[in-house]
Amino acid sequence: MASNAWSEKILHLLRRMNNFYSAGNQPLCHTFSSTTRNCFYRAVFAGSSRSSCCRFEIDGAQVGWIPPHVSALLTRHADVFLPSQEGAVSLCPSLDCYERRSEAVNEVLETFRTESSLKCLRGWRDEKYNVKPRFCDVPLMWMERAATSLFGVKRYGVHINGYTVSDSGEIHLWLARRSITKQTYPGLLDNMVAGGLAAGVGIKYTLIKECEEEACIPADITMKAHPVSTVSYTYEDEEGVFPESQFVFDLELPLDFMPCIGDGEVQEFYMLSIEKVKDLLATDDFKPNSAMVVLDFLIRHSFIEPDTEPYYQEFVMGLHQRL
Repeated sequence: MASNAWSEKILHLLRRMNNFYSAGNQPLCHTFSSTTRNCFYRAVFAGSSRSSCCRFEIDGAQVGWIPPHVSALLTRHADVFLPSQEGAVSLCPSLDCYERRSEAVNEVLETFRTESSLKCLRGWRDEKYNVKPRFCDVPLMWMERAATSLFGVKRYGVHINGYTVSDSGEIHLWLARRSITKQTYPGLLDNMVAGGLAAGVGIKYTLIKECEEEACIPADITMKAHPVSTVSYTYEDEEGVFPESQFVFDLELPLDFMPCIGDGEVQEFYMLSIEKVKDLLATDDFKPNSAMVVLDFLIRHSFIEPDTEPYYQEFVMGLHQRL
């Protein structure tokens, strides 16, 4: 039987990363019992701004959620944003194509960057993220990565679990410790390699690029990575709303291979036993969404099983929530 204290800490992590839900909008599979639902969602709804957010719509399709303090700022830019109607903020009809929308919104964001105190814009990256209702849809515009939380725009990334299997079958995971100079979560533990999915860039390309840049893993090894899952969640904090989905890959590395520090985004790599990794998951030393990716790995590889983990269903639900 899993430690109750460990299980509760993992459950707390999943609640924290799925806190953008109103009591009347629980995105749950109908097959779960009311007891399971209540167990997972108690303490989630307190403080959520979901009911007061405006939908962000482009050409009639919802692409995000705009917090109240951001909606108030947009009223000053009537040439770009239509006033809120029936709970939705839309772009002006004259912005009728990808480039016009992108450029007009970016001009507003550049103004916010210099005039407002929006904390997230201090991390401006000059990195474009596509804006679209679903991953499979045609992009409707691009938006600066640092601003996406202001509009609750869905962000996508690629995370790679690097692991080894000994001759006796024992599995060890490679983890990275983020550089202390990183804009977000400096110094915390992370997946071996991870990176955001920029506009116009494919998943496999991002996988190969990030492996080479962050961990000096050559392409011939990276190409052996297998797509195994997605991990999806939506949380909010003082910087806005974060609907995110990570494409997860497993990559078995040769026993004699060691990832090396590449572009400086990582300060150190560790190869750790599964038990050590499990212990670390229940601490504050892990980047939260990366801890979720590792939890998904542990479940898929049967290191966490329903006979011994009382919150097994809640764990699985918490890893696969989406708006």
